[in-house]
Amino acid sequence: MTDKQTNNPLHGITLERVVAKLQEHYGWEGLAQRVNINCFKSDPSVKSSLKFLRKTQWARDKVEQLYLSTFEKRTAKKSERKRAAPKKQTASKTMATDKDSNNNDSTGIDSANKKTVHNKPSGQSTPKKPFQWKVPK
Repeated sequence: MTDKQTNNPLHGITLERVVAKLQEHYGWEGLAQRVNINCFKSDPSVKSSLKFLRKTQWARDKVEQLYLSTFEKRTAKKSERKRAAPKKQTASKTMATDKDSNNNDSTGIDSANKKTVHNKPSGQSTPKKPFQWKVPK
């Protein structure tokens, strides 16, 4: 059964939770405007709404669609942020400059972290030596 539910975004979310979150977000009047059913208009309650929605599939479909369109966008954005790789910090941001750190002495070494501090503009990179193969003799 779990194989059938892999693409169901409402899997594990009860109808009661759906109605409660929508009511909390929109209120009963807002729900009645968005989904035109009497259980949201006259004497609304979670209990009466659940009773009606469990018996009436078309109304349940509308309520579930409203829930997805309201809350699924937020969860998708959160999951995208979690999946995104953390940004790499450049050397100019991670190493302290003479002005920012009291640990630097006149030699340009950060004595607390034992790192050489380079005070150059952030756009310049250190020239790299070309790779040379070492051939055994």
